[in-house]
Amino acid sequence: MAILAVNAGSSSLKFSLHALHQGHAQPHNLAGNIQGLEPGGQPEMAWTYQGQTHQESLSVATGQSAFHVALERLQKLVQTLDAAQGIQAVAHRVVHGGSDYTHSVRVTAQVLENLSRLNSLAPLHQPHNLEGIRRFQAAFPSIPQIACFDTAFHAHMPEVDYAFALPLSLQAQGIRRYGFHGLSYQYIQSVLQEKTLRGRGRAIMAHLGNGASLCAMRDGVSVATTMGFSALDGLMMGTRSGSLDAGVLLYLLEQGWTHERIEKLLYKQCGLLGVSGISADMRRLRADGSVNAQRAIDQFTHRIVREAGALTACLDGLDLLAFSGGIGENDAVLRQQVCERLSWTGLRIDPERNLQARGHSAWAIHAPDSRIEIWVIPTDEGRVAAREAAALLSAEPTTPEPASAG
Repeated sequence: MAILAVNAGSSSLKFSLHALHQGHAQPHNLAGNIQGLEPGGQPEMAWTYQGQTHQESLSVATGQSAFHVALERLQKLVQTLDAAQGIQAVAHRVVHGGSDYTHSVRVTAQVLENLSRLNSLAPLHQPHNLEGIRRFQAAFPSIPQIACFDTAFHAHMPEVDYAFALPLSLQAQGIRRYGFHGLSYQYIQSVLQEKTLRGRGRAIMAHLGNGASLCAMRDGVSVATTMGFSALDGLMMGTRSGSLDAGVLLYLLEQGWTHERIEKLLYKQCGLLGVSGISADMRRLRADGSVNAQRAIDQFTHRIVREAGALTACLDGLDLLAFSGGIGENDAVLRQQVCERLSWTGLRIDPERNLQARGHSAWAIHAPDSRIEIWVIPTDEGRVAAREAAALLSAEPTTPEPASAG
């Protein structure tokens, strides 16, 4: 038996298959991504199985849905491989669980309705996460669909961190800091606790990708994070603004900007893309070498250092710093620069080990004389979602067989 973990976006579907051993989800034995699922798109599917990578184009007939074609192909792929004897559940990454969902849940019609009310808080993710669930429900009608929330990892932050300085009447409506990237942080936490005794100390985890945030953790629990009520707050990101003076929004409203125009600006036209005017991709900016590209990189780096300093203060010191996410795992220059800027904490990076850190395993990249450990942890949100689904199913009471007549 296995758990299929999926992350549905606006035009893509990431998937991984995790075999179950004694009820516990194992590392994936099949993983892939399907791109081009937007209306009128041409789907391209790539997957890795037993160390071999495969690619293919999917044919979409007139009137067919690209997502439907992709799901049919995924079903056939799973059925024809020896990756699993059967799927026990589909575990979905859902970005926002709000105040009601602080643990993974089996999806019902009521759950979907409740989660759809949070669409405006994560418009780049939430609507597409939920649409993915609906499509999987139709494709796998007899298999439980499990929603696993990015916000859940931060559900027990202290009030002093999650509360905004707003009237209590607004706070009572659920306007508070929620935090995101929780599945990633949960995975990083589990690896750190396996690898080092400091994994239960004062740690800052940096999930740096197109979406980016930092999380301060003590004793394995999130105590502060840079993202807030929505996935806009905190660090500068690929196309998102990060922290912004609310007065800027009031000014734009005075200038006649509509809600739709402001939302598009903040989610899709800011960050690395907006500052550079070139790209949201850090790799392209590194290769560009122009003044504007460097300006965007410098600003991104500065925001990480600034927020890391604030979180260090919240933790009353620092024992460990961990990098993850597409940029955090692959950009050695960024890691070097961040660590050099934080050297006042006693943190020392090993330049050679920093350059060697790559692949799918955890790397310790601190120098021997560093007072603070530095790690690179390739994240695996799918495995966490699979673990959550397996744990939820095992905890559900089984329905007893009816007593036989006579």
